[in-house]
Parts: sequence; C-alpha cells; structure tokens
Amino acid sequence: MKYVVILGDGMADRAIAELGGKTPLEAAKKPNIDKLAARATVGMTQTLRDGMPLGSDVANLSVLGYEPSQCYSGRSPIEALGVGLHINDDDIVLRCNIVNIDLKEPFEESIMIDHSSDKITDEEAEELFKYLNEQLGTETLRFYSGASYRGITMWRGVKNDFDNTPPHDILRRCIKDYLPKGAYAKELTELTKKSAELLSKHPVNLDRVKRGLRPANCIWLWGEGTKPNIGSFREKYGKSGTIITAVPLLKGLGVGMGLDTPFIEGATGDIHTNYKGKADAAISAITERDFVFIHVEAPDECGHDGDTAGKVRSIELIDENIVGPVVNALESCGESYRILVMPDHATPICERTHTIDEIPFLMYDSEKETAGVECYCERLASETGFRIANGCDIMNEFFK
Repeated sequence: MKYVVILGDGMADRAIAELGGKTPLEAAKKPNIDKLAARATVGMTQTLRDGMPLGSDVANLSVLGYEPSQCYSGRSPIEALGVGLHINDDDIVLRCNIVNIDLKEPFEESIMIDHSSDKITDEEAEELFKYLNEQLGTETLRFYSGASYRGITMWRGVKNDFDNTPPHDILRRCIKDYLPKGAYAKELTELTKKSAELLSKHPVNLDRVKRGLRPANCIWLWGEGTKPNIGSFREKYGKSGTIITAVPLLKGLGVGMGLDTPFIEGATGDIHTNYKGKADAAISAITERDFVFIHVEAPDECGHDGDTAGKVRSIELIDENIVGPVVNALESCGESYRILVMPDHATPICERTHTIDEIPFLMYDSEKETAGVECYCERLASETGFRIANGCDIMNEFFK
C-alpha cells in the first residue's frame, strides 16, 4: 500500500460574496480532486487549538500525527533545520521576515504593508541578509536567508522570554502596538529600527523601487523557540517517507522526523511555484517510499494577500498539475494506494491570516467503494457529519 498526502496550505476559507457565496474550494474547477471526493471518506477536522500559535507549524505537526503540546518548541527552530542550520542547546531561534512598511516618522507609527515584500526573490533576500550580518551581526547574533522573505535569526546565550507577533497577522495596521515585548523588547525594537535605516538605502531595494516593486525595508522578528525534538516518523508509523515542499518550515519538519526533503528546482512557495516539478518528485519518491507528503504553500499566500482569484486559481493548479499526474502514476503502478487531500488550516480571505476554523479532508482508498460527495469543499464535508475532533488523529485514521 502506498500513501500520499496532498496538502494545500491555508486552502480552507469562508463563503465569499464575489464568489456568489462560495468558498475558493467550492468555486474552483478541480475535476481530479472532486473525482476522488465522490468515492472518498469526507469530513471535517481541527488542527489548531486555543493556547497554541495559530500557525502552519502546529497545524502540520497535527496533520502528521504529532501532538504539538508534547514536541513543539517554536516555529523558527523547525525552519532552521529546514535550511540546514545547526542549533545549539543555548540558542534561541527567531523567524526573521524582511517586510515592507511605509516608514513613517516616528518609526512606531509605520504601517505593516506586506509581510513578504512582493515575494522578494531568493537571490535578493540572500544579499540583504548578508548585508544585515555585516552591519548588525555579532558573535552571538546572526542572520540567515531561507526562502524568499523567510529568514532566520539565531541568538546565543539569552533566555527564552519573548512576545512577538507574526507580521501577516497585522497587515495594514500600525506597528506601534505589535513591536517586540518580553525581556529583550528594547534590544529587538532597536534592531528592527536599525534594519529599516540600513535596508531602505540598500541597492537591492533602490532597484526594486525603480522596477515598481515594494522594497524589503525592515526586518520583523517572531516565532521564537529552542532546539526541537520531534521524533522519527519511521519509528512512529513503521513507514519510510518523503516531504515535497518549497518552504523551510516543512523541510524542517521532514529533517526532524527523518524524512527525505529533496530540492525542487523552481519551487517558490507562492502561486508561481513549480507544480510539475513537485508532482514529478512525488512520483519518483513513491516508487521507493511508503509515504509521500506534498505541500503547496500557494493558497495560504493568496489568503494572506487577500487575493480571491489567486486562491481559486492556486487550487485549480494543484488539481491540474499535482493531483491529476500523481493519481495517474499511482493507477499505473499496480499497487493499492490511499490519498489524503486537505489543508493544514484555514486562511480566510476576509481575515488575511490563519484562523481556528474546522477544515475539510478527503481520504480515498483505491480498494474501497465509498459514497462520498460531488464537490470537495467545506460545506459538503461538514454535511457528511463525519468529524475527527483532534487533527492529530487523522494520520492514524489514514494508516489504519
């Protein structure tokens, strides 16, 4: 038996007026997913919970069957693993977005415009992070580039006493009430201010402005944590596996779980990612592994951007370029298989950030004839009445 998870990050949503009261999942043309849904077990689950960060870190740990309250030590350490960094026991790791703010005077009155700086390229971001190290780095504090705007800061010899807000939670808001809090609030706020002074004058950003793009003119630190201890996926489930993804967070989960995390040329973490490359990598991996987890970030990015049309289109691209080819390959291999299609959490267009909403899933088994639903979406999944209350149980249900 082969097992494949196809996860559209942030794919779940709420009814949207411009879609005639439908959600993006309901509005999208996705014949391959809906064909699976017609013969699948379809229902709702919840991967996020009160008292923990409403992030893809907690959500994907849950989807993969790991109880976050037992193994979660912060988002950024997972991402650090994903970009190949070594974490010492006395390191505090923080996510370091290079964001776009409107740079008012005083600085505290600035507005958070874009958490991704117009999806800055890897090459531009790498140059900016190198510059930050030259200007602001010390023996105990260093900056590292990740994927696009997603960087990492490692700070050695400090205690884990932080209270920072994700930048995608405060889009179009004044940053004054969301600047760093906790024991190192003064130091981190000063670091943020200095970064704005430096980055706004950097040639990379001056060139971006000339090209009509938003400059990556400030850092924003959040997602702090310590060295993680997640645990082996093979030991937990007795299965070998691969995670196909563009983003450091999911690569880090793979590293922590002992799963393969191959590099995919052209995988960007947004709607312009290399869908075919991901499908090809998954098809190759499933011939050698029991389990393949295909993660696509695009719907989440569109949700954060408030881009309804983009979110619908990202779902259609997943259906056409990943689900279709992967199902065809599984059908051709001559072995029984199961497919799980789901988001990790909801990123509603109206909120532009993650919410604790229930999310729909479908589980398809090539050996079973199951009466499913005609369209994989939130409304019909809810109407089946089937619920897995704790998202951490969904993987056990998938494998049983």
